[in-house]
Amino acid sequence: MKILIAGFGSIGRRHFRNLVAMGQTDLVLYRTNRATLPDDELAGYPVETDLQDALEKHRPQAVVVANPTALHLEVAIPAAQAGCAILLEKPIAASLSRVDELRQAAQHNGNRILVGFQFRYHPTLNQAKELISNNRLGKILTAHAHWGEYLPNWHPWEDYRDSYAARADLGGGVIATLTHPLDYLRFLLGEIEKMSALHGHISPLELSDVEDVAEMSLAFASGAIGGVHVNYFQRPPVHRLEIVGTDGTLRWDNADGVLHFYQMPDAFGSITQQPASPIHETFSPPPGFERNHLFVEQTQHFLEVAAGKSAPICSLEDGIRVMELVVKAKKDVLSNGQK
Repeated sequence: MKILIAGFGSIGRRHFRNLVAMGQTDLVLYRTNRATLPDDELAGYPVETDLQDALEKHRPQAVVVANPTALHLEVAIPAAQAGCAILLEKPIAASLSRVDELRQAAQHNGNRILVGFQFRYHPTLNQAKELISNNRLGKILTAHAHWGEYLPNWHPWEDYRDSYAARADLGGGVIATLTHPLDYLRFLLGEIEKMSALHGHISPLELSDVEDVAEMSLAFASGAIGGVHVNYFQRPPVHRLEIVGTDGTLRWDNADGVLHFYQMPDAFGSITQQPASPIHETFSPPPGFERNHLFVEQTQHFLEVAAGKSAPICSLEDGIRVMELVVKAKKDVLSNGQK
């Protein structure tokens, strides 16, 4: 399969390496040559600097869009119009201004766009989905995700102030960059109907007019309520999820990937009864599991989507809905943090 890759920062390199490891070597590189990583591993692959020329000359079956967020649609729309299957990194864009154009092109060419929310492939988050679907938690009441990381530690090879995550002109900011919880909460619990947010730039980090912290309150169509906290300044990093139901609680920690399930057999029973001890089950990832396995699973699925053998499990419409939530959160009340 001929695959064009756009963008060669850290995520573009990861997709490149995974595709090569999976035997996909008919690769074309679309580049602006602004990446801060060495180019040694890319030697020998054809390079194009004009997208339209690349699409017409090489006629790729699939395109990986891994350039900065603000430039995603400049690649995705022409690729969709050319009939290519697309792996579109999250968030799908920096705004909603051209999303309908991408949607129309995708519909015309069979909706073969997979959005890169790789946590949908996490084995224990999928176990959580199964427990919820099987009503093991009873009625879901609340859900909270907390994700904090120190931005300067993300890419040690570059000045964090120049990274897309720190710059408004490239689609950065913590809400858009750490948007995974908005997707996996929808994946686990269904649609988010209402949102309010408090956000701002409150740390000493030198950012280009973007927020470094956000508190987002959520109301789900099911009646559950919850929240998402994200920040760019937490050390050591934390990424956790807790979901509480009438019959039990789920706790998940991305650090070890372990899911804890506490089931309360007597939940909301008679107050005269002696409370029973909770049943505690743990679910661990497979031996040897590490972060890149999520991307490998995603890439395998994308190749099936591109070959017409599978429908995207994270569709363009999923990506659009998360982008709508991001835009809503960014428009909400700012905190009184420093700017």
